Amino acid sequence: MNNNLPPTKVAIVHDWLYGGGAELVVEQLHAIFPEAPIYCTFATKKWRERLDGKVVTGYLGWWPFSRMYKFLGPLRILWYGNLKLTGYDLIISTSGAEAKGVRAPKGTVHINYCHAPTHYYWSRYDEYLQNPGLGLLNPLARLGLKLLVKPLRNWDYKAAKRPDYIIANSTYTQEAIKKYYGRESTIVFPPVYFERFQSLVLQPKKRHGFVIVGRHTPYKRLDLAITACTKLGLHLTVIGSGPDTSRLRELAGKNITFLGQVSDAVLAQEISQAEALLFPGVDDFGIAAIEAMAAGTPVVAYKAGGALDYIRPGVTGEFFTNQTAESLAETLRRFDGSSYSSAAIRAYAKRFSKEKFQSNMRSFITKSIGGLGKHTDATSD
Repeated sequence: MNNNLPPTKVAIVHDWLYGGGAELVVEQLHAIFPEAPIYCTFATKKWRERLDGKVVTGYLGWWPFSRMYKFLGPLRILWYGNLKLTGYDLIISTSGAEAKGVRAPKGTVHINYCHAPTHYYWSRYDEYLQNPGLGLLNPLARLGLKLLVKPLRNWDYKAAKRPDYIIANSTYTQEAIKKYYGRESTIVFPPVYFERFQSLVLQPKKRHGFVIVGRHTPYKRLDLAITACTKLGLHLTVIGSGPDTSRLRELAGKNITFLGQVSDAVLAQEISQAEALLFPGVDDFGIAAIEAMAAGTPVVAYKAGGALDYIRPGVTGEFFTNQTAESLAETLRRFDGSSYSSAAIRAYAKRFSKEKFQSNMRSFITKSIGGLGKHTDATSD
């Protein structure tokens, strides 16, 4: 355990360990509490090794269909609700789904790091209903979601009342926590691993074209970037893949390049040599945007979601105000990448470092287990 914290026996609880920004939060909590077990319903071999064998999964983690982790909500509810966590002074749940629903024993402090109120119950229910992402099983998934959404929402709302404290990963998430759960929260921005981007800083390069990164799903709105750049004849590199790839290719002109899934090295290189990263969706936080900033690359983002916390017009990027291809195209017409200071952008990105996250979390945890009350006015910068 880190010496800067009072002696505390800690358990970390997470939804699933598969890959993404939420897992980076778990990894940094593991760095603070290296002896703490990490309970979750599913974990890949890679993440079990990456977290030094501290991952504990139940029966769901070993079922043949466990990789369908996002669609086992009712079973996860049962697992977390029956998870015995006796003997701990502190439970830290990191969750955008059911992990927050663990029951802390009397006298145990429970802090929830909330990545978002559960999307498929609340803000993105309609999107999941339209495209559950199960292929041939989509009709069955739609029926199940329609039939179960009311009791699942009731459970999720009650589960959000269990933690003693809630931390939000952005102002946008903080507002959603208030809207859907009726709870106050403190903002601690998640850690961004941007060393590989900053390592390219000293390499000479000429910036050209734009880049967009992310899983090809409708809510990411990659279609806006592809349509706008096709219309303007601007070169756009599209990185990633997903169920929406075929439709996106049909929208693309000859100036759009699809790279699919790429290595970390290629990703860093593409971002570091682009005029800007395009970020047209509404994300709860948006780690890809901070990674681009770490490379000194400005971001052109839709004016909503987590982007409101880090896009500073004229300094780190620009906004477009309507979530349409026309609005994005209008911003791109005016965009001048040469007017930005890469050094200033990189300096701004440092406030989202792993070290900053650990410092903010230690401070919050120390106050929480010290019984100083709810700290809803302390926002990390």
